[in-house]
Amino acid sequence: MYPDDLLYTAEHEWLRQPGEHDGSVRIGITHFAQDALGDIVYVSLPEVGDTLEAGTTCGELESTKSVSDIYAPVTGEVVARNEQLDATPELVNNDPYSGGWLFEVVPSDPAQLDALMDATAYTGTLEG
Repeated sequence: MYPDDLLYTAEHEWLRQPGEHDGSVRIGITHFAQDALGDIVYVSLPEVGDTLEAGTTCGELESTKSVSDIYAPVTGEVVARNEQLDATPELVNNDPYSGGWLFEVVPSDPAQLDALMDATAYTGTLEG
């Protein structure tokens, strides 16, 4: 349910290294997050070229239950966004670790990734 090859944040986001672009990480939300949100009906993502600051809001996920912020897990430049989500936001629910990815960032300081959790640590936060 929580792939071992990913890094995780306390905000229920995952990061995959490497992303599809040189030096990037791919970012999405976890199964736990999509399940808690319910059916996602709209996704607002940062634009390619935007510079994000770790910990700040950079987008929104709107579901039939609520609106939830997306937080930048690392500081860096957005190099890709999942354009498929404009027409099919439900991919975030149906395939959160593959087709439902959100965006990619090239971290300005790759050492920020060292502060993120592995699957075991993330699962521990869910059980606590």
